[in-house]
Amino acid sequence: MDEKEAASYIGHLRDEIRKHDQLYYQQAAPIISDREYDRLYKELVDLEAKFPNLVTPDSPTQRVGGTPLQAFAQIEHQLPMLSLDNTYSEDEIANFYKRITRLLPDEKIPVVVEPKVDGVAVSLMYENGHLKYAATRGDGLVGDDITRNIKTIRSVPQQLRGGAPKVFEVRGEAFLDKDGFKKLNKERHAAGLPLFANPRNAAAGSLKYLDPKIVAKRPLGIVFYGTGAIEGADVDLHSEVFPLFKKLGLPTHEDWWLADSVEKILDAIRKLDRVRQDFRYETDGAVIKVDALVQREQLGFTAKSPRWAIAYKYAAERVETKLLDIRVQVGRTGILTPVAALEPVLVSGSTVGRATLHNEDEIQRKDIRIGDTVVIEKAGEVIPAVVEVVKSKRP
Repeated sequence: MDEKEAASYIGHLRDEIRKHDQLYYQQAAPIISDREYDRLYKELVDLEAKFPNLVTPDSPTQRVGGTPLQAFAQIEHQLPMLSLDNTYSEDEIANFYKRITRLLPDEKIPVVVEPKVDGVAVSLMYENGHLKYAATRGDGLVGDDITRNIKTIRSVPQQLRGGAPKVFEVRGEAFLDKDGFKKLNKERHAAGLPLFANPRNAAAGSLKYLDPKIVAKRPLGIVFYGTGAIEGADVDLHSEVFPLFKKLGLPTHEDWWLADSVEKILDAIRKLDRVRQDFRYETDGAVIKVDALVQREQLGFTAKSPRWAIAYKYAAERVETKLLDIRVQVGRTGILTPVAALEPVLVSGSTVGRATLHNEDEIQRKDIRIGDTVVIEKAGEVIPAVVEVVKSKRP
């Protein structure tokens, strides 16, 4: 591929990624899986690395993602809320740890392995123990002011318990618990409304309401996993944050591990995979973070993400089955949703006979036809999604 061809294809990839960013961050209605998005994003990263003169400031690789909605007031983060690099490969986790040990030779580098909650990233600012404001990640520098909505979440303390730092910014994930998600979708089905694809979308959609009375009816929870700006407290290790959160009354992770080798990191990732099904919220991976804050400072950041952390995503189960028919589901509001009627197949412990096709554009884009053998994926989805067609098996 020459530079002219690369420029054209890079432009196409950027347009595709921006479209999916808008669907994910603005409308809480993604039409592709995380894995498909990550593939597009990695393809763009690799091409920009090969043709660095084609990198532009407005490229999706140079941003965190998500423009704040204009309906909300906006809040500037005191410290950027960057997203994490992620991988589905254990080899890349090994490379991550080897890379940071090369950057900090002759130092022992313990890391924390903790659940990656499949929710909505939020930042809460407490001053003298009182909740001052709450914001979404937004573009990483400026987010939406969702203070009134966050205050409706019962597990969020509006006043921290004794000994709170003067300034204490905490970061976490707002989520819709599994049982609450099933109940909400049951109510939406009865009302003829489109179902939420997964709890993450439901949580994101809930926090976008301008009326906090509506948000208060949603069974939202929150898990705090880190800090931003702090005044009046000495926190030197990330592992010290979990007991501090508990002391102050902030809900946080119960399951996490310290590791100081590739083998121990991978062992912790596998242990988490065995227990995460018992959590009340959905998880889609593990986050690996350098424990010592001074080592984090030494490792620093890229434009988009910290060098001292990475997310490992568990692969969603994918299976092949036959597409028997395409049916159109009509909601009471008149919204048309194409649904795939499938030859029943076992996916993630349950028998599946239908899957969402999202919309007509997706059917055309993926060239889905009745009689095809299709790959379906279930990753926290109430209705599995058709990921692709196995064209080699097309009749």
